[in-house]
Amino acid sequence: MSFNPTGTPNPYAAYPPAPAVAPVRRSKAVAPLLMIATITMGLMAGLFFAYDISVMPGLARTDDRTYVDAMQNFNALIDGNGLFGMIFIGALLAAAVAAFLEHRQGGRGAALWIGAAAVLYLVALMITFSVNIPLNNELAAAGDPAKITDFSIVEKFRTTWETSNIVRTLVCTAALGFLARALVLHGRAGAGAGSATMRPHGV
Repeated sequence: MSFNPTGTPNPYAAYPPAPAVAPVRRSKAVAPLLMIATITMGLMAGLFFAYDISVMPGLARTDDRTYVDAMQNFNALIDGNGLFGMIFIGALLAAAVAAFLEHRQGGRGAALWIGAAAVLYLVALMITFSVNIPLNNELAAAGDPAKITDFSIVEKFRTTWETSNIVRTLVCTAALGFLARALVLHGRAGAGAGSATMRPHGV
């Protein structure tokens, strides 16, 4: 046992100082990717929601020929829009990569929320490719609305297409909420890491 300058035994002398713990290196790409995922997810949820509350109810007030003509034009414009394609796929890619990076750097709580959001959006994509797009293609194949005599496709849109779109809205809105939660957790982790690097040794 050693003694301090006053001659009093020093009970802590036998214990070496604790080694400094190297802080976890945080990827600078997570925050931008998480922001991109949140924004694009919000845009997709908003698009589906707009169809639910305005586009489809508005078309329901028209005759079948106008319904087909309008939906054909809507689909053609969306299909040919490159920006929409980037947002449509980008929401999934940004969320998936952000979840991977966040988990790798130890942010498992935020990574879980981001991953859950990516899974929910993947469900929305599966609905889109299995229900909505086939109906859109069938509508396009009907040809010129002025020459159509069988409007049974309209009933499919008013039931199956509209119902699946409501599901897409709910799923994307839930995914948006999950990403918002992940943003909060990611921000807290970043603030905590910053405080730890500024803390004096031994405190």
